[in-house]
Amino acid sequence: MAAAERRAFAHKINRTVASEVRKQVSRERSGSPHSSRRCSSSLGVPLTEVVEPLDFEDVLLSRPPDVEPGPLRDLVEFPADDLELLLQPRECRTTEPGIPEDGKMDAQVRAAVEMYTEDWIIAHRRYQHLSAAYSPITTETQRERQKGLTRQVFEQDTSGDERSGPEDSDDPRHSSGSLDDTPRSSGASGIFDLRNLAADSLLPSLLERVAPEDVDRRNEALRRQHRPRALLTLYPAPDEDEAVERCNRPEPPREHFGQRILVKCLSLKFEIEIEPIFGILALYDVREKKKISENFYFDLNSDSMKGLLRAHVTHPAISTLARSAIFSVTYPSPDIFLVIKLEKVLQQGDISECCEPYMVMKEVDAAKNKEKLEKLRLAAEQFCARLGRYRMPFAWTAVHLANIVSSAGQPDRDSDSEGERRPAWTDRRRRGPQDRTSSGDDSCSFSGFRPATLTVTNFFKQEAERLSDEDLFKFLADMRRPTSLLRRLRPVTAQLKIDISPAPENPHFCLSPELLHVKPYPDPRGRPTKEILEFPAREVYAPHTSYRSLLYVYPHSLNFSSRQGSVRNLTVRVQYMAGEDPSQALPVIFGKSSCSEFTREAFTPVVYHNKSPEFYEEFKLRLPACVTENHHLLFTFYHVSCQPRPGTALETPVGFTWIPLLQHGRLRTGPFCLPVSVDQPPPSYSVLTPDVALPGMRWVDGHKGVFSVELTAVSSVHPQDPHLDKFFTLVHVLEEGAFPFRLKDAVLSEGTVEQELRASLAALRLASPEPLVAFSHHVLDKLVRLVVRPPVIGGQIVNLGRGAFEAMAHVVSLVHRSLEGAQDTRGHCPLLAAYVYYAFRLPGTEPSLPGGAPPVTVQPATLARGPGRPASLYLARSKSISSSNPDLAVAPGSVDDEVSRILASKLLHEELALQWVVSGSAVREAVLQHAWFFFQLMVKSMTLHLLLGQKLDTARKLRFPGRFLDDIAALVGSVGLEVITRVHKDAELAERLNASLAFFLSDLLSLVDRGFVFSLVRAHYKQVATRLQSAPSPAVLLTLRMDFTRILCSHEHYVTLNLPCCPLSPPASPSPSVSSTTSQSSTFSSQAPDPKVISMFELSGPFRQQHFLAGLLLTELALAVEPEAEGASLLHKKAICAVHSLLCGHDADPRYAEATVKARVAELYLPLLSLSRDTLPRLHDFAEGPGQRSRLASMLDSDTEGEGDVGGTINPSVAMAIAGGPLAPGSRASISQGPVTAARSGYALSAESSRTLLVCVLWVLKNAEPALLQRWAADLTLPQLGRVLDLLYLCLAAFEYKGKKAFERINSLTFKKSLDMKARLEEAILGTIGARQEMVRRSRERSPFGNQENVRWRKSVTHWRQTSDRVDKTKDEMEHEALVDGNLATEASLVVLDTLEIIVQTVILSEARESILGAVLKVVLYSLGSAQSALFLQHGLATQRALVSKFPELLFEEDTELCADLCLRLLRHCGSRISAIRTHASASLYLLMRQNFEIGNNFARVKMQVTMSLSSLVGTTQNFSEEHLRRSLKTILTYAEEDVGLRDSTFAEQVQDLMFNLHMILTDTVKMKEHQEDPEMLIDLMYRIARGYQGSPDLRLTWLQNMAGKHAELGNHAEAAQCMVHAAALVAEYLALLEDSRHLPVGCVSFQNISSNVLEESAISDDILSPDEEGFCSGKHFTEMGLVGLLEQAAVYFTMGGLYEAVNEVYKTLIPILEAHRDYKKLAAVHGKLQEAFTKIMHQSSGWERVFGTYFRVGFYGARFGDLDEQEFVYKEPSITKLAEISHRLEEFYTERFGEDVVEIIKDSNPVDKTKLDPQKAYIQITYVEPHFDTYELKDRVTYFDRNYGLRTFLFCTPFTPDGRAHGELPEQHKRKTLLSTAHAFPYIKTRIRVCHREETVLTPVEVAIEDMQKKTRELAFATEQDPPDAKMLQMVLQGSVGPTVNQGPLEVAQVFLAEIPEDPKLFRHHNKLRLCFKDFCKKCEDALRKNKALIGPDQKEYHRELERNYSRLREALQPLLTQRLPQLLAPNTGGNSLNRASFRKTDL
Repeated sequence: MAAAERRAFAHKINRTVASEVRKQVSRERSGSPHSSRRCSSSLGVPLTEVVEPLDFEDVLLSRPPDVEPGPLRDLVEFPADDLELLLQPRECRTTEPGIPEDGKMDAQVRAAVEMYTEDWIIAHRRYQHLSAAYSPITTETQRERQKGLTRQVFEQDTSGDERSGPEDSDDPRHSSGSLDDTPRSSGASGIFDLRNLAADSLLPSLLERVAPEDVDRRNEALRRQHRPRALLTLYPAPDEDEAVERCNRPEPPREHFGQRILVKCLSLKFEIEIEPIFGILALYDVREKKKISENFYFDLNSDSMKGLLRAHVTHPAISTLARSAIFSVTYPSPDIFLVIKLEKVLQQGDISECCEPYMVMKEVDAAKNKEKLEKLRLAAEQFCARLGRYRMPFAWTAVHLANIVSSAGQPDRDSDSEGERRPAWTDRRRRGPQDRTSSGDDSCSFSGFRPATLTVTNFFKQEAERLSDEDLFKFLADMRRPTSLLRRLRPVTAQLKIDISPAPENPHFCLSPELLHVKPYPDPRGRPTKEILEFPAREVYAPHTSYRSLLYVYPHSLNFSSRQGSVRNLTVRVQYMAGEDPSQALPVIFGKSSCSEFTREAFTPVVYHNKSPEFYEEFKLRLPACVTENHHLLFTFYHVSCQPRPGTALETPVGFTWIPLLQHGRLRTGPFCLPVSVDQPPPSYSVLTPDVALPGMRWVDGHKGVFSVELTAVSSVHPQDPHLDKFFTLVHVLEEGAFPFRLKDAVLSEGTVEQELRASLAALRLASPEPLVAFSHHVLDKLVRLVVRPPVIGGQIVNLGRGAFEAMAHVVSLVHRSLEGAQDTRGHCPLLAAYVYYAFRLPGTEPSLPGGAPPVTVQPATLARGPGRPASLYLARSKSISSSNPDLAVAPGSVDDEVSRILASKLLHEELALQWVVSGSAVREAVLQHAWFFFQLMVKSMTLHLLLGQKLDTARKLRFPGRFLDDIAALVGSVGLEVITRVHKDAELAERLNASLAFFLSDLLSLVDRGFVFSLVRAHYKQVATRLQSAPSPAVLLTLRMDFTRILCSHEHYVTLNLPCCPLSPPASPSPSVSSTTSQSSTFSSQAPDPKVISMFELSGPFRQQHFLAGLLLTELALAVEPEAEGASLLHKKAICAVHSLLCGHDADPRYAEATVKARVAELYLPLLSLSRDTLPRLHDFAEGPGQRSRLASMLDSDTEGEGDVGGTINPSVAMAIAGGPLAPGSRASISQGPVTAARSGYALSAESSRTLLVCVLWVLKNAEPALLQRWAADLTLPQLGRVLDLLYLCLAAFEYKGKKAFERINSLTFKKSLDMKARLEEAILGTIGARQEMVRRSRERSPFGNQENVRWRKSVTHWRQTSDRVDKTKDEMEHEALVDGNLATEASLVVLDTLEIIVQTVILSEARESILGAVLKVVLYSLGSAQSALFLQHGLATQRALVSKFPELLFEEDTELCADLCLRLLRHCGSRISAIRTHASASLYLLMRQNFEIGNNFARVKMQVTMSLSSLVGTTQNFSEEHLRRSLKTILTYAEEDVGLRDSTFAEQVQDLMFNLHMILTDTVKMKEHQEDPEMLIDLMYRIARGYQGSPDLRLTWLQNMAGKHAELGNHAEAAQCMVHAAALVAEYLALLEDSRHLPVGCVSFQNISSNVLEESAISDDILSPDEEGFCSGKHFTEMGLVGLLEQAAVYFTMGGLYEAVNEVYKTLIPILEAHRDYKKLAAVHGKLQEAFTKIMHQSSGWERVFGTYFRVGFYGARFGDLDEQEFVYKEPSITKLAEISHRLEEFYTERFGEDVVEIIKDSNPVDKTKLDPQKAYIQITYVEPHFDTYELKDRVTYFDRNYGLRTFLFCTPFTPDGRAHGELPEQHKRKTLLSTAHAFPYIKTRIRVCHREETVLTPVEVAIEDMQKKTRELAFATEQDPPDAKMLQMVLQGSVGPTVNQGPLEVAQVFLAEIPEDPKLFRHHNKLRLCFKDFCKKCEDALRKNKALIGPDQKEYHRELERNYSRLREALQPLLTQRLPQLLAPNTGGNSLNRASFRKTDL
């Protein structure tokens, strides 16, 4: 069949298919393509509705897992071990448990102890960690998985590494381009060169003839090797901001610590050492006026000093020898001081007396003061022996911590110099905001400072009157003032050295505040460090986690002023009494330093001779476990006699008082002011308080309060809050059942307790937040217990469900509010989350660790303790209880004991659901705010119920009662409704609720009937859908719904939940007319498409029904990318991100690692293919073609009106041109054939979203079953298949490798962030995102200014970005990015290749296979043309070879476009630097020739195309390597020689000819390379090559385009335009030969107006070229379209060059063609451009605004120049080039070529005498020339443009005198005028043209004079007539003309030449002419003066008169000379020199 017929036939097929499609489309409901998407017939259910899901459990029952083979079995059902119970031992910080040992414990202590010791109980989902929620894919995890990637080799990364080629080694300086070579000059040597080259390795099996199937099989096997398993590992991780499903396991509850500081006391040294000194350290906060730590006691005395106290100290406990302490500071502030107090043993004398020696004596004077010291020592020894147990205050100082922390950055100050570290107040004040009223926490941190060693040198003596804390705070405040009063005091000098540093993470040898050993404690004998308990400055909200019960006693003051008797040296003894007998004092008082650990009594320091002392003492006591009514503190007051007097006791008791510790069951704490009794208290005093006046007792000061003391408890047992106390008391009473019971003043019986309990529950909300949070676990536990085990009072079950539920809601709210700041991103309070996760347990169930069935004991809460009862006896609640009144009590009398016991226990989850559903509005609001908590509580309760009740084996439908499920359904419905209704009022809450609900449903999927959960999801969707129709801004709701779906899909068994293993069943056809699928004619098979396959690949009803979650997800995506989706870019991003994140999860999931399993998983995403195919027009166009994404679809569908989204049909050949590669600029134009239909409107996806969607598509294609894809491809209609190919094309473009260089360039502008901004903005505008979320997100952003992408206005910001960008990626990171990107590009391309192979296999059966294969080949070609790795190219080229061998007609019978493209691609790869690529490329090229030859015994077409491609390559590619291409040519030759099959034909010979031909082109290229730096020479060479192709128009055209490209690059736009005009003329010639069309130009002639040079192109005559010959003029440019493209390009270049007049000429030729095509759109554009051009011409009429060029004559002399020797050229240089510039340029260039001192510039323009030149040198003569026009020409050349366009003649003048000088006197001044004519007119396709004619004229002096006068006259005339007039210029010209002093001015000229009549009659004529010139000159002067007079102002009157005077003088002088007559005027003389043109002496060059 002839080719033409074939074509027509193919076309016909195309038509039928397209019309079928149209029919079908119109058959669908409404013609719009849109509605066909929404309710497409194959879907059955519109996408906006959710289908009814299958009943999951039933489906599973019908398909036992054993049906599936091996690894797929695990996909069928959740694993059996999915849920498990973990008992996690509670972390204990200390080595001992620290709980009280003594057996007697009341209920409260017992409950606390139990709570602080029991293990955490965790209901664990074993596979949950595989869900994206818990192991998200982040950049870090991706980086981890990317380890071990192989580096892909890319051409662009290797370029430049292997520069050395044999041809580069010649020294370029000595070769010069010879212009007379014919392009083929190097023939013989070239053949020789090629013979001697080494070939690349050959492909072994290339020449064997193998069946195509085998080839395909082999190729596929090779492609499958070494592929990365996970595609998405190579793509950037999903956006963190979108990860709504992200969860973190809560941290287990731990003890609270602030920032910890370690203080070590190193040494204390005084000037004199006479007695032991004891130290006390504590922290004080001045602003809060609070002591913020307990005391730390230290003893730094030497052993000798300690020895003085031997009598009083037994063996000291090791815990009291600590010298270092760890302080904790929760609220660091600049107001914290470390206060150090010193005490000494009590002695006689007040404090000042005792301090005196320390202040006066100096260590240096020790010798002098020896006696005094001895005396003091002796006294001290006596006092120690007698009063060793008493202390007295001595001195104090303070260190300002902020100074240490802030200046710890300075060099270490560990020196001991005296004043080197003055006490803290002398420090310079800390700069900074410490005086602000804010908490100051931000300005101060105690965590990261550098350790500092301080030497404190100054202490202040204590003042007896000012010992209290109030006084201390005054001192400290004063200390910070610069003029501190303390400065004036005389200090006690000492040296205390302490180290202050941040505490290490886990310090060794640490003791807790209870003196327990903190782990790690390596050796019990090591000196310990004490942890000092903090008293935080403000509330700290943290739950208690360990047992602690401490009491601190602070005596403040005592007033004994009215007490009679000797009471002066007073001390207070404290004892903790368990009874009234003195022996009952308990050893619970902590010892201080160097003493025993606990003591039974302790004393306050004594203030000498003071009756009302103040105290600063702190006593620390350990409270016993069980504090009872008679436990009390006993205070005894003593008078101590300091001097030993006979008969006086050491201590005399002078008073007693006490504090009972328990009152109404509550611990008594707080300040007390107690009366003091003189006598010992009477028996049983301890149950009363001292305030009660007992009879017969004497009181100091008449029973007034005289002793002020304060008690503080730090206890995790006693809440110290009345509401909590009461609640706990009541609950414990009910548990113990100890009635009647006394509560405060009331006695409670069983009757009243219920009412009290209810009141107490309601009052919990009034508890103060700090204790409530601290005891939150206790409270919640008790509330849960009340719900689950209703108490039985008086035999009645009291149902407290509602009250407890409400209390729980309030407690949760309070805890949440207290910890507002600590919430996580999802708004959860971590404390409550930890409670549910770790601490919550079902009351009474004690799980034992697995190892047999966990026994479950349930304690019924009746008074009688019944035996444990099996848990399986839970009965359903009776209907009456649950439905009507949940609080109704059932009288247990009616049922037997056992049942009543069962009724008494309920299930927490059921109760919670019920209470929530029936709750009132106030409570409901509180619950909704924290719905997550209740949901999680229910889920854990359900999980524990299943695990402990061993119900996991029960069928899911039977696990929970129906009523409970109804409650759940109601609950989900109501919460869902809240989400929808609140979304506009309170977006943040709606967002939180939405997520909580989704997580709840997701959790339920692991526990209950999954079909039930799906029905809940569907119901929720329906609710949302209903609301969407009326919603003001649906985007907000859609966003929430998308988040909801995303969370559901993050379930760890998401794949199983989608029933991946059940085959889809097609739906029964509801009405044949709609859903009968036969109407959809498929492309490839005559029978109807397989409905099963179709429903798998579409979002069909069956698909969405079976793969329920996947269906939801993909439906969200489908709706989001619909054109009119609102808030589009945000929704696109969310939906695509959700899919991406899931696929990433599958890639990372070990369960789906096997290929078969992954293929099943991929089936859940098949609709993604058709979805993205339909979204194609709105994807970002990565291929950067004209805005037409449907390149191939339109090609396959010759009339696409039926397909809505193609948008403007394209002529197929144009589509070809578009997809075809970078052959020529200007090929992008397209002429549409019909009216342009608007492309389907819609919101385009951003580049980032498009890329992510495409990577998901590639994932599906990579992992899906190939056979399935094949069946799908077979069912596609032609246009659909076209769009699939387009999609693949786009994938290639989107993932093309950018190259290492690109990574370095765009180091930090990461692809996504800039694209994100738009989406962000929309979010903000639509308000779809809560404010808090926004803040959280902002804090996550990396940049300090939020995510400001295109910051332009803030200098600081832009500056910051740039610098950080340079820094932010190391070289390694960029290497890594390039590595990953290379692998992604390779894998993406290979997936596309696999898919193309699948399509090809499907297509073989098709009728329309040509067009499809053409499109497939296009994609293959595109892949070969983009930047690809060596690995891919090997496979890509193999596929290309297979395609060509199977379907040769594709390339050799259809249009040549494909063949041309292929040849270009192959040649480019033949020149690759990578040998593997060359090997495959040359093999492909050889087979291509062989195939072409076998079809018709010659391969003219391939020859032609290869030659053209090579020319094109050589011309356009910069880093092109000839050496490598030569090796490929040699390889092809070798194949030809070895090919046995074609031995006998002429094939080998033809191949050889072609190779040598190519080799010659290459050789020319090498020359071009040499001249790369010399643009003129380079263009000359290109010109020469182009001229050599005069006989092959295709190649000439290629080279003309190459020249155009080069010119454009150099900025020579006029020349580039000329190249395009020549190219157009060439095409026009060819078209004229082909057919005679009216609207086409007749050939070159038509272009003459544009350029006279264009006639060169008419060299093609019929004898050279017959248009029908195979392979000639077959390029895409030899068509009308091509011609249009070339002309448009020419017009563009002309416009750029400012040659607007030429633009008009070009369009004159173009307009008729466009009119013939009726292309009005283009015509409109053309006329618009013409209007612009003419407007510009008008505005720039004077011509100065556009300067066209400057011309120079350049002559080359000297043998060095080779063929340039003695050649003259005219060079066209850019406008306003100075002579110096061009001479400098040429001199520099040739000096570089020939070496120093060789090149000389001839400075004058006289004729050069070769004999006088040095033969060793190179001479260049450069002269400025001007265009010259004859007078007749000037008539036509009116405008400035005319005088600068089409220039062939140039003029330059050389002045000379007969004696050889250039200038002389007037009579001897001659001038030589030289006219040069060039071979072509400027502008031409080159910038230098050879001179072909030279004419010289010599002017005599009188002729020179005439020219000068004419010039002057012209200047005058111009200045006079100028409009607008220019007075300055006029005056300048006048001054030069009539000024008297002008040297060689007009007057002198006249006097020289007109003074006497010449003798020679021949000169009469000149004489006369000069005379006439002068007359004219005088006339013009007069005009000028007249004009000047009119212009000047009054100030120039005088000047004008002067000019007039000068003029009249000149006229008078000239008068006689001008009036003399010549004897006669001779007739014109034709001999001699004259200005007449005809008389020129022509010298032909």
